[in-house]
Amino acid sequence: MAPIKVAIVTPGSFPIPSPGSSSVERVVEKFAPLLMPYAEPRIYGKLSKRLPRHGQLHGVVCERFSGGNKQRYVQQVAKAVRRFAPHVIDVENRPEFVLKIKKINPGTRVWLYLHSSTFIGQSYISPAKLHRCLQGADKIIVNSEFLRRIVVSKAPETSAKLRVIYPGVDTQRFPSQYSAEGAAKRQSLRQKRGLSGKKVVLFMGRLIPLKGVHHLLNIVPELARSHPDLLVVIVGSSFYGSHRKTAYTRKLELLGRKSPGHVRFIPYIPHSEVPGWMLVADVVVVPSGQREAFGLVNVEAMSCGVPVIATRAGGMKEIVRNGVTGYLVNRNHIESELKEKLHMLLRDKQLRQNLGRRSRERVEGMFTWHHTADRWIKLIKESGIK
Repeated sequence: MAPIKVAIVTPGSFPIPSPGSSSVERVVEKFAPLLMPYAEPRIYGKLSKRLPRHGQLHGVVCERFSGGNKQRYVQQVAKAVRRFAPHVIDVENRPEFVLKIKKINPGTRVWLYLHSSTFIGQSYISPAKLHRCLQGADKIIVNSEFLRRIVVSKAPETSAKLRVIYPGVDTQRFPSQYSAEGAAKRQSLRQKRGLSGKKVVLFMGRLIPLKGVHHLLNIVPELARSHPDLLVVIVGSSFYGSHRKTAYTRKLELLGRKSPGHVRFIPYIPHSEVPGWMLVADVVVVPSGQREAFGLVNVEAMSCGVPVIATRAGGMKEIVRNGVTGYLVNRNHIESELKEKLHMLLRDKQLRQNLGRRSRERVEGMFTWHHTADRWIKLIKESGIK
């Protein structure tokens, strides 16, 4: 039987592959090659100076187009997709693309894969247009039950065609610190970065108010009094692939100066360097606001055997098992509860190890890219596509 042809249309914001892309492109980059040989995926994305217009990514054909003008980008992609003649077209995180692509590819199934609530909000798309786009999609894939509920609240008529497919993590690139390989890398990196003898609390992500980094920094002075070996490492910048500062990042730096020797800022790093920072951490904190649909940083930390303290918000409640793999704190009492849980973990190495080992087990059982691809293939089969 010939493989099912799947066209994957990315937003056109970042090229694939790219060291500075958003999580949407990263998800495509990781799961698309794993659809083979059952499916023949083809990725459509943004052109860049360092990548050819036609290329391959781990055996997957990539076609690239100028992403400067979104209307022109969608038009070019839709025509290229028509030449490919796929069985299904997957539109990544841009509901507004659905109708245009469907118009140029009549009769072809168009699926929408939502990664966040951002592009279904009124600041990006009117409620009337959103309804038309969601109704035009034959299937709507979301990355969490949390996001599924948001879509249903906006368009109840879409309920029957919604499916949850979780993103994942590459467990080889993010080895457990309790494996021989992970332990050796952890020790080497901690020595190299001057972290030996430190209790490292890590934040990894964009430095924007929604991510809640200020909550962590607000409690550092009190934590440091009880834990003089504490080091809070903040890895990230306000923008993808940029070290440009904002008023918020300057505010964070001022907060950090209140605890000299206990806070270290590391500007934006490419995703290839993320595993190394996860491995050196003792605890990872994810104090995001309500709109965090999933949060890849959670499963990346858990894959490395690091316990996560996250807010009881968004899709993170589906990842972190409270008291089993880490802790969930309430957003309304975030600083007091975060401080309490950090005290517990920083003074109890055995607790950190128990939660960390169970974190790795949970990832291996539920949150790998192979799980993501398998769920995709299952959905294709259930849809009767031949």
